[in-house]
Amino acid sequence: MVSGDKLKVLMIENSVHDAEQIVLLLARSGFQTEYLQITSIEALQDALSNHRWDLVLSDYDLPQLTVHDVLRMINEKELDIPLIILSSHVGETAAEHTMALGAYDFMMKRHSARLVPVIRRILNEAENYQRFIIAQSALQKSETLFQAITTNLPSVVFQFLLTSNGETSFLYASDASETLLGLRPEKLIDNPGLFPELILPDDRESYRQSFVVSAEQLSTWDWEGCIQVKGDSDIKWISLRATPRRIDDEATVWDGIMINITRNKLAEREIARSREQLAELSSYMQKVKEQERARIAREIHDDIGGTLTAIKCELFPCIDGEFRTPEFYQQKMKSVESLVDRVIDSTRRISLDLRPGILDCGIVAAAQWQAKEFSGRTGIACKVSCDSDDITLDSDLAIAIFRVFQEALTNISKHAGASQVHVTLADLDQIILLEIGDNGRGITNADMEKHDSFGIRGMRERCQQLKGSFHISGGPDEGTKVTILIPKGENILSTQEAIDFEIEINREYFANHSMRK
Repeated sequence: MVSGDKLKVLMIENSVHDAEQIVLLLARSGFQTEYLQITSIEALQDALSNHRWDLVLSDYDLPQLTVHDVLRMINEKELDIPLIILSSHVGETAAEHTMALGAYDFMMKRHSARLVPVIRRILNEAENYQRFIIAQSALQKSETLFQAITTNLPSVVFQFLLTSNGETSFLYASDASETLLGLRPEKLIDNPGLFPELILPDDRESYRQSFVVSAEQLSTWDWEGCIQVKGDSDIKWISLRATPRRIDDEATVWDGIMINITRNKLAEREIARSREQLAELSSYMQKVKEQERARIAREIHDDIGGTLTAIKCELFPCIDGEFRTPEFYQQKMKSVESLVDRVIDSTRRISLDLRPGILDCGIVAAAQWQAKEFSGRTGIACKVSCDSDDITLDSDLAIAIFRVFQEALTNISKHAGASQVHVTLADLDQIILLEIGDNGRGITNADMEKHDSFGIRGMRERCQQLKGSFHISGGPDEGTKVTILIPKGENILSTQEAIDFEIEINREYFANHSMRK
């Protein structure tokens, strides 16, 4: 209301002398007083409407303006101006009545020395009230900000109380409790025992122990566990973290937050599962590699080594220095020539197993050659469709696609029980499509998730290394289709691109390449 010792006073007084005496009293007490003396209701109306006043001093009963008129007008205008009544003749009954109507104080003019302490008290109350208003405004802003934050958080912000007699309760819970716990905040506050009931039995003991340790040691309450909301089939992983503080000698309050970490836990499990599968696949690949090395070594030793030994045996009589007929040497040369041809054939066969030379002619020719070789070996008809006679790829990518193709055909020969295989190979605007479909017994999710399904796992891993997409589908007695999309060069195939391509491929496949069982 005021600043320092400056005072703006509206004085309702007939006597100029009395008014001047009051101003003089205030001046002696250190107040710099600015005042207006009025005597009519019209002047009061104008003064209250056009000016701001720190204080109203009024005689009790003027001819044109009574105290009741002053109080009524102040109330009508909803002004917070203290009114002090100064009178020379009014009794205690009238004074009490006036105070009841809203006057701040009442005093006789002959006791006006009491006016200064009263004004001092008014100023202090006004200052304290102003501080209260500022503090209340700041508190309201803080509460509004807090509510805005907690309302938009997906986590539950809470206050938890442990009393001296061991009783527990939620002092506060944010609105997210309904989403995370299936409980409205007020319901959780009214019945705090509902929360432990949500915890799965296997995790309740760890919850209790973490709470007890935090309460005894005043350490952070840190707990992770599973809950199941009533009526919800899904299990949620939550993380609870809260900081304790003593509010008296016995009671403890925790300020904390509960977070839904289900997605993180599922991701951790998936990562662990993927690492386990990769370790198994790596071990399997190492085993296969060693087996392949042993096979090649055995073939070289048994086939090439045996043949070379036979050649040496054939040549030995020719260099022992004894004389023999020309027919004998001609016969030995024919035998050696036949053995050399056998070594050449074995070398070519082993080389083809390691890397088919047909790959030098391009991925299309290699796929057609492999399909023909597969049909001849298994008796399963295999047809390759390609919109171009040549698809230009770098050697590493061509070998990788060829190996995936070989693995898919191997799986078909082992498990599908198919009589027909249709292969599509295409260059789709910097994306290589390889699709292998059969009319066999089909595949189920259980088949794909088998512990020893290293063929599928190996193909998927190879496609991921090439920044590509691998998808296998099928149903019982509906055949199986493997779809592989691999970007050329440095392109990376996004998930949406893979989905769009697959939708289009499925549409064309079922429209144009339906197989008969």
